[in-house]
Amino acid sequence: MPLHVSNYSWQQTSTAVFISVPLRGVSVRDADVFCTENYLKVNCPPFLFEVFLYAPIDDESSKAKIGNNTIVFTLRKKEAAMWETLSLSGVDKEMMQRIREKSILQAQERAKEAMEAKAVARREDQKYTLNVMMKIEEEERKKIEDMKENERIKATKELEAWKECQRKAEELKIIQREEKLYHQEKQMEEERKKLKHKCLTGNSASKNLATKGRNSENIFFEKLKEDSIPAPRSVGSIKISFTPRVFPTALRESQVAEEEEWLHKQAEAQRAMNTDIPELCDLKEEEKNPEWLKDKGNKLFATENYLAAINAYNLAIRLNNKIPLLYLNRAACHLKLKNLHKAIEDSSKALEILTPPVADNANARMKAHIRRGTAFCQLELYVEGLQDYEAALKIDPSNKIVQNDAEKIRNIIQGTELESK
Repeated sequence: MPLHVSNYSWQQTSTAVFISVPLRGVSVRDADVFCTENYLKVNCPPFLFEVFLYAPIDDESSKAKIGNNTIVFTLRKKEAAMWETLSLSGVDKEMMQRIREKSILQAQERAKEAMEAKAVARREDQKYTLNVMMKIEEEERKKIEDMKENERIKATKELEAWKECQRKAEELKIIQREEKLYHQEKQMEEERKKLKHKCLTGNSASKNLATKGRNSENIFFEKLKEDSIPAPRSVGSIKISFTPRVFPTALRESQVAEEEEWLHKQAEAQRAMNTDIPELCDLKEEEKNPEWLKDKGNKLFATENYLAAINAYNLAIRLNNKIPLLYLNRAACHLKLKNLHKAIEDSSKALEILTPPVADNANARMKAHIRRGTAFCQLELYVEGLQDYEAALKIDPSNKIVQNDAEKIRNIIQGTELESK
């Protein structure tokens, strides 16, 4: 049999009612508070406090504070007026039962509406996420196809150029060989004419001359043979100079095209400046630099002034929308402010600019994946969040923090699947 609490006190204003209910040994864990617009109940075994309110209240804005063996209620009135009493007078047991049942039905309806609203919001979030992922996948697929086509065209051109060089080299060798044979034949023809002219002087002389002619031919061929032998190579030292590298990694032929494209995009981003903005009129010259605005936003972020940091990044992006770190830092601000959809959009835009993937932008790509995955997880879209964390691990497989976070997300997904079963 519960003990009904009757030694409570209450005060009121025109807009609120304050009730103080003393309960010995009360705690947040043990107290069960149920409140609707006409009914208030506190069940804290073995104590029970129940009141049928004089007029309706706004139960959503009302509050209860538990501490020091007391529960203090702050009830907001729906209509500003002074109550004659706290509870209705002349309430019999049947009427009390009706009020209780009506209050329970109202609470159930509100809970049902809240669950439906949450389900609708979750479906909308899933739909939005699906659209974003489909768009990202389509863009990535198109980029991969474009890159493949460009590589094919480039390889075809290089092969044609190499074939042309080989053809010209062969033609040059044939021409040089023919010229050499022509000169040799011409020299031999002149020698034969000289020998034939000498043979007309006499048989004996002719024989001697023929012998001499043969000896001359041997001398001539020996001379040609000596001329064809190259001279000995001189002794010396060879100096080797290496081309300076922008990237920290060693040069690989498979990454040359991607690195050159990334450097080209960075150079274009530095040149792309939009100065036709009205807000720039009152700024100093150094304040019109996107890098200065980025540093300013970073300092504001460090002081937890996230809205001001977003304003700085916004102006920097309007000046130059090709710098990926601006979108990446703005995504971090949106995460702090729980603007999760905007954080996903900014992270996706940063990944779009951070192409092609090279060693110089690996750290920025990993941060973009982690921030987008964090936003997905806070929207309870754990499968999409895990995909981004796994993409970050592909960039840096030895990162223990990312490994632990990914494992936690997998456990959440497995626990959700078990509950659904």
